[in-house]
Amino acid sequence: MNSIESQHPGRKVDFTRRTLLRGLGVSLALPWLESIPAWGGVSPQPRSGVQAPLRFACLFAGNGFYEGEWWARIEGRSMKFGKVLEPLAPWQHKLNFLRGLYNAEALKGNIHSSQTGNLLSGALLAPGGKIRSGTSIDQVLAQRLGSGTKVPSLVLGCEKSIASVHKNYSMLYSSHISWSSPTTPTPLEIYPALAFDRLFRDGGAEAGDAGVLDAVLEEATDLRRRISTLDRYKFDEYLNSVREVERRIEQAGKDRMLQGWRPTLEKPDRQRPSDGLPQDIHEHMRLMCDILVLAFQTDSTRFCTLKLNNDLSQLRFPHLGIDHTIHHMLSHGDSDDWLKVNHYFVEQVAYLAGRLDEIQEGERTLLDNSAILFCSSMLTGNHDASQLPVVLLGRAGGHIETGRVLDYLEGPNRRMSSLYLSLASKFGVELERFGDSDEPLRNI
Repeated sequence: MNSIESQHPGRKVDFTRRTLLRGLGVSLALPWLESIPAWGGVSPQPRSGVQAPLRFACLFAGNGFYEGEWWARIEGRSMKFGKVLEPLAPWQHKLNFLRGLYNAEALKGNIHSSQTGNLLSGALLAPGGKIRSGTSIDQVLAQRLGSGTKVPSLVLGCEKSIASVHKNYSMLYSSHISWSSPTTPTPLEIYPALAFDRLFRDGGAEAGDAGVLDAVLEEATDLRRRISTLDRYKFDEYLNSVREVERRIEQAGKDRMLQGWRPTLEKPDRQRPSDGLPQDIHEHMRLMCDILVLAFQTDSTRFCTLKLNNDLSQLRFPHLGIDHTIHHMLSHGDSDDWLKVNHYFVEQVAYLAGRLDEIQEGERTLLDNSAILFCSSMLTGNHDASQLPVVLLGRAGGHIETGRVLDYLEGPNRRMSSLYLSLASKFGVELERFGDSDEPLRNI
């Protein structure tokens, strides 16, 4: 029983995680405690069987992959991978390889931007330099469910967006996979420091080395001097609940038995990144992966996209010994360098999977409680979008069976939008139609 309830039995207290985050000007995602549900109301008794929330993330790599080496198949009790996907072998039992899915509208332009701007929406893209796509699945979920966290959705990237027209289509389509509305690409954050600040700071406030609760109490003391006597009494009750949260945080690592789910991290365990863009692409990608993990681990958001590069990407990879040409040019021929770059991109996905899988949340890991989509807008660099490269990692809280190769190539329904309908249902969002599909994908 928390301190507020013990002083006033039976009294309903409207205290939410949102109130704490936004009401006192500090950046703190409260642990997911059994007595403080996300949607408000303090429960007088512990709630048994509280489960961690589900998370969704999409990692995107532009320009497709090395032809003939993007494959997976089941041999005996294990899954074998082509050379591109070999870094994912340690997580074969926690992923599904999906073959044969495609996006019908992407075939109409047959160019990078026309194949990317609708990857997560299945929408018809407006040509002629106009901007019209469709709301992407990450934003549909965030708009329905994201109000329970500080940041409804986090949209990250490692390459600047391009504002030009390429072969009758806006290059904004190549630069954005997340769309808040048909005419609005979701703002893309490519600066690690600003992404970090959005998660853990409010309005640019500098907390220094002080703990988050210390910052709350300092501001609370100042506010208390400015309010009426009656409001002070109410406010003191609120501070009692804040102190109870602090006690629970300190106790979280000492409890032998988990009585309800709570995040395994209540504040960042890494220093704030330096301002500006990292000059090392490896450092940049890893920082963004780490920020995604922190965002999920602290329950600051549950929906994220990470665009490792643009379609028609201009990135170079000197750390791989490849500095003679850009990513896009490499994609137009199967070379050892192209395979090396592909392998490197998949290593980032494997790194993220490993980080998520080492974080325990009750009986499951953070990876188990997530659905992580890894894909590109074309299978190979020659603009082949007749089928798309798709890997789905994680078990969505036990709602997705993993360790499978699912082949839809010859099936009656192989729409990417059908996959999104299925994923939305795992989050409790039932859509009659999404993009070009009104039928969920079987076996998901």
